[in-house]
Amino acid sequence: MKGSTPEIHKRDTGKSYSFAIITISTSRAEKFGNVGSPEEAEDLSGKAMYDLLSASGHAVAFYRLVPDEEHAISGAVNSALSSPVDIVITSGGTGLTSGDVTIESISPLFEKDIPGFGELFRYKSLEEIGTAVILTRASAGVIRGKAVFCLPGSPNAVKLALSGIIVPEAGHIVRHVGE
Repeated sequence: MKGSTPEIHKRDTGKSYSFAIITISTSRAEKFGNVGSPEEAEDLSGKAMYDLLSASGHAVAFYRLVPDEEHAISGAVNSALSSPVDIVITSGGTGLTSGDVTIESISPLFEKDIPGFGELFRYKSLEEIGTAVILTRASAGVIRGKAVFCLPGSPNAVKLALSGIIVPEAGHIVRHVGE
């Protein structure tokens, strides 16, 4: 059985997975309300995620736009976890302002943290935004046997996280969190 360690770990992990996208934006939620797609909300980050996932052969089975409020965020995450998705991705609300409560809403739900995600995301972001990477609290964890990723709200950040980390590791992640 030859192959590199990464190839061996990723063997038999499947090719296509189902994702949930949750965009967290108070101003956008107030303006657009309950919508069914990123296009309806002029959600550039949500659209970037949707397009990257679709282009990679994955399905987006759940989309929600919510305000940056703890009960709305945790409610959307719980709804996503109850739907037939393999991975949940949120964007927005990971900064340092008093209104950024994504991490406070989701991290208490984590049964396991995935600290390497936030570390790697900040490392990869360093080249693009420099030392401003310290302002993001991007993180990930496992809830009810599913990986949940909390990303910043900028389109560039979600593109970097998905194309550089999440999509390449999706099968590996799904396999391990489901064991």
